[in-house]
Amino acid sequence: MAEDTASARKPAHIPFHRAWLVALVACLTIVAAAAFAAMPGLLTEPLHTEYAWSRGSIGAAASVNMVVYGLIAPFAAALMDRFGIRRVALVALATIVAGAGLTTVMTAAWQLTLYWGLLIGAGTGSLAMTFAATVTDNWFVERRGLVIGTLTGASAFGQLVFLPALAWIVDHQGWRPAIATLALTAGVMTVLTALVLRDHPADLGRRPYGATAFVEKPEADQGAARRTLRVLYSSVTSRGFWLLGGTFAVCGATTNGILWTHFVPAAQDQGMAVTVAAALVSTVGVFSLVGTVLSGWLTDRVDPRALLVVYYAGRGVLLALLPALLGPEAGAAMTAFVVVFGLLDVATVPPTIMLCHRAFGADGAIVFGWVNAVHQVGAGTMAVFGGLTRDLTGGYGPVWLLAAALCGVAALLALRIGRGGGNGAEESEEDREDEGARV
Repeated sequence: MAEDTASARKPAHIPFHRAWLVALVACLTIVAAAAFAAMPGLLTEPLHTEYAWSRGSIGAAASVNMVVYGLIAPFAAALMDRFGIRRVALVALATIVAGAGLTTVMTAAWQLTLYWGLLIGAGTGSLAMTFAATVTDNWFVERRGLVIGTLTGASAFGQLVFLPALAWIVDHQGWRPAIATLALTAGVMTVLTALVLRDHPADLGRRPYGATAFVEKPEADQGAARRTLRVLYSSVTSRGFWLLGGTFAVCGATTNGILWTHFVPAAQDQGMAVTVAAALVSTVGVFSLVGTVLSGWLTDRVDPRALLVVYYAGRGVLLALLPALLGPEAGAAMTAFVVVFGLLDVATVPPTIMLCHRAFGADGAIVFGWVNAVHQVGAGTMAVFGGLTRDLTGGYGPVWLLAAALCGVAALLALRIGRGGGNGAEESEEDREDEGARV
């Protein structure tokens, strides 16, 4: 009897697997969504000038965006299990386009919080690391590390690609054309997603890349959202969760919360051109990608806690030096700052993911989703604090010094992760050797 099932056939030797096209579209989608994260720093001065809104109220909208971005991610993963990657991505992109379009016609500060903070925060948060992880898990058996590394690094790359161009548009054409450009980009990605992205290779009768047998599409997980909440409930009783969350909150406060949101206006206060300041932030984005890849390589070989201590301590030193480095020109010292800060910027992610896995086992990915939500809360809090400090003191000096001090606290907390029993108990040497063998 002839075998006509996909599972009975050997993998076809074709030069290009559909999984790579799906990964490419997913990567472009993440890039487009990430570009919105760079925009608040460019909006602060134009909105303050046009509407006379306080920088605190503008920072509040950025804060809501960051918090919603973080909180939506664990549930977005559950929704993808329930309704599929493609549907969730399309709804997220449509939400982003709607939020961006409404932002261009807003007339009150609360509308900025609603449109940019809530709508765009929910849309971009749904297309973050959980989106990258789900696409990779469904479509790849081989090359998963390469794909997940590329997709997660696409976020920093998105800011790299768009920020200088957006800064030029804001400087020469105004802030509304810049947002319209982002909305158009998201609209294009909506079309590409509808045409190319699929939930699972089985939808097309294909195997995942590298699979030796046909893989059936998993049944929709009706209880995924409940599991997400159950994991949260169980993990918050662990000291390990709060140590991981506390360090990662400082990570968010000292990257998204202050550097991505307030560096450009702080540089403008010192007489630096907005396009130059935006180019410096983009340089941070370039080296963030390099730093993340290098950090992932080190995490397989060095105690992740030690890496976090070095990363946070180094970041603290840099932030303490920043007030003395800011000026009208981007000299060699400032260039060195952005290069080194970029290398440390997202480097905290691989060791934090590894520590979540070691402490919480099979629930480690979901726990990291919640730890990442705490990261965004820290980012949002610092975004508001930075704006209020600028309104009250006329400068950002105290903000940089507070951020440096928080990094010192995070370095000390990192030393205690995995010590003291509970879910955060330090793994045995035998467990570590087993994990090294698996790697």
